[in-house]
Amino acid sequence: MIRALCVAVLVAACSISAPASALEASPSATTDGGCTTSTPPPPQSAPPTSVNTLRQAYFCVLDNYYSGPVMDSKELLKSAFAAYTQNLMRRGADRAGLRLPALTGNRDTDWAAFAKVLGADDPAALRAAITGMVAGLHDNHARAVRPAPSQEGGPTGTGIVGISARQGQRLDPAARPPLFITGVLPGSPAAKADIRPGDIIVKANGVPAFIGNTVNQSIVEAFATNPVKLTLKRPTTGRTRTVELKEGLITPQRPAVTSKKLADGVTYVQLPGFYEGAADQVIAKLRDKPKAVVLDLRGNGGGSPREVTRLLGAFAHGKVTSYFCPLKGECVPNRTDDSVPLLGSRLIVLTDRGCASACEDFSAAVKDNDLGTLIGTRTAGAVSGPSQAYLLDDGSAVLLPKVRHLGPAREIIDTIGVPVDHYAPMTALDLATGRDPGVAKALALL
Repeated sequence: MIRALCVAVLVAACSISAPASALEASPSATTDGGCTTSTPPPPQSAPPTSVNTLRQAYFCVLDNYYSGPVMDSKELLKSAFAAYTQNLMRRGADRAGLRLPALTGNRDTDWAAFAKVLGADDPAALRAAITGMVAGLHDNHARAVRPAPSQEGGPTGTGIVGISARQGQRLDPAARPPLFITGVLPGSPAAKADIRPGDIIVKANGVPAFIGNTVNQSIVEAFATNPVKLTLKRPTTGRTRTVELKEGLITPQRPAVTSKKLADGVTYVQLPGFYEGAADQVIAKLRDKPKAVVLDLRGNGGGSPREVTRLLGAFAHGKVTSYFCPLKGECVPNRTDDSVPLLGSRLIVLTDRGCASACEDFSAAVKDNDLGTLIGTRTAGAVSGPSQAYLLDDGSAVLLPKVRHLGPAREIIDTIGVPVDHYAPMTALDLATGRDPGVAKALALL
């Protein structure tokens, strides 16, 4: 599986505790466009990105993406060419006479005309073209990814692994101020600088986190610098300070299910992602069959749909959990795994805007089938469909959904999210003082 991004470049060192970003990303069969399922070479030995790599990506999208068969190839090449020229301009390498050729809509002749104007291989610009082409699909489960080279001495980063404005893989345009840190890795540069969950990010390199009541998307680029100068405010004291934060060695944390007793007959379980084996780990924590389960899915970026149906099978049998719909033909229902013994426990699910993909699949199944109560905030709305990984000849891959996801009531959740039954957002002060309004509301209901 392809692991999730940790709020784009806002988190310079993403913890591997982040779950899979797609409902499922797996190798796919070879296509006529040249995509392959062979094991990619290590980054050190992979050949550079070439015009042929871009050709593979182009035909991969047309052959394998959900709407590829009916897609306007002109728009696909337009997105690629725009990113290609922008990369050249940023490097001061733009070429006189470099123009997008006249395109007809015929995918083969358009590619031939397009490739002719590219000239000699320029790996950086071609890599940008692939990224731009896939980004032009405007699909939260379609991405171009490249394996990161191994780092001598271990992974590096700042250690900030969560912020409040996270919405799946991006910043939430509906986020309300303030912007605050929600996760810091122990022993990381951020932890050593006494940066804590709940600390409010006022500015990054002088760029304000909010302009009025609108999150400033430009802060992403500010965070990408190393070092980054953060202006932080501690909610418990009101003190504001400036910290120059440099990347350093970090210790990634593997995903793990944790649990604790909240009250007599009530068990709290935190599930960070629907990774392989996650459902059975949760069920193992509930072997005593408590009267009620508070399942915390806040910040859960998704994972495998098989884990979703298996975990739902512990709370209900014979239910449709979602639908996967091809471009043409009948939608295929997904159902609870009825081989899992029922727990007989009341279910309360905690969600937030970081709950994306398979997490939303689970949340919608709970809500639509009346399996429990949702508390927190609306989910991310990042559940277009499960992705498959198609490998290219430079060792990179494109992730493309072949179907569209619908909820159990055949409703569209992508871009919208799943609404909660009880609104209980986490605030900066809550994090700083250890309060949890979601858990408090759950206990009040129970």
